[in-house]
Amino acid sequence: LQGLMDKTGITAKDIDVVDMFVIALCSIFQGSPVLIVNCSLLSPTPSLCALLVNKFGMRSDVLTYNLSGMGCSANGVSIDLAQRVLQNPKNMKCVVISTESIAQAIYPGNERGFLVQNTLFRCGATAILLTNKPDTRAKYKLLNVVRAQLSKGDDDYGCVWEAEDKEGYKGVFLAKNIVDVAGKTMTVNFKRLVPRILPIPELLKVAFNKKYVPSFKKGINHFCIHAGGRAVLEGVQKNLKLSDRDILPSKLSLYHMGNTSSSSIWYELGFTERSGDLKAGHRILQVAFGSGFKCNSMVWLCLRN
Repeated sequence: LQGLMDKTGITAKDIDVVDMFVIALCSIFQGSPVLIVNCSLLSPTPSLCALLVNKFGMRSDVLTYNLSGMGCSANGVSIDLAQRVLQNPKNMKCVVISTESIAQAIYPGNERGFLVQNTLFRCGATAILLTNKPDTRAKYKLLNVVRAQLSKGDDDYGCVWEAEDKEGYKGVFLAKNIVDVAGKTMTVNFKRLVPRILPIPELLKVAFNKKYVPSFKKGINHFCIHAGGRAVLEGVQKNLKLSDRDILPSKLSLYHMGNTSSSSIWYELGFTERSGDLKAGHRILQVAFGSGFKCNSMVWLCLRN
């Protein structure tokens, strides 16, 4: 443990600070608190939600939801669940925690399809506080959540797969067609998303010309595309006609953090905030891809500079 702290620069004091932050976060709950945790590969009994309730002494009426096996797009599922739970009653608060444990998925074998995940995935975590209570301190307002899942076809269903290789070594298999499957799933998602975010003139161009690719920058100011890998980012950039600056937060997240699974889109939003370009009234599009195969998109309105 000390060797790990030496490598990362994290001290026991830093861990205490994190604990105190979560305790403070839990203490702000008023009314009926809600806790949602998503972690794809680690699903213990009792759940991670139960672990947090126990560790931080949360109230007995807390509503907990523990999501597993949802892959890198799980945060979109969690936000969608939070949105539905917060529809009523009023004055509720919900904390969404997205993380991933990759320790038990480290692959010691030699099959190439399994080896990619050893070099690509990294640990990460985010915590997001949402409420249905009007609050001037809020940074963002959730405008849209759109989910698409293609599990009917075997190629789509099996392009990301936790399994054993021929020698019995366990790992996460990534198929060669994953970029194509991601593009296909994103197309299905965006067919439902586009009418909600683009102005009428742009929608008319799409209606009269089926081959026309709409300009998403006419309805979106900032883009946070899941940092699943360089090929995925370059494919999305090309298909959506995004500039290098538009895709920069995603590339920075991939370069500095690696693929942090479901939390990556929030690391990207962090890079966007630090760029100084995010202003009140701007709209942010988060797009996440995950096993299943799923594509989830969320649109947020920035409420303050």
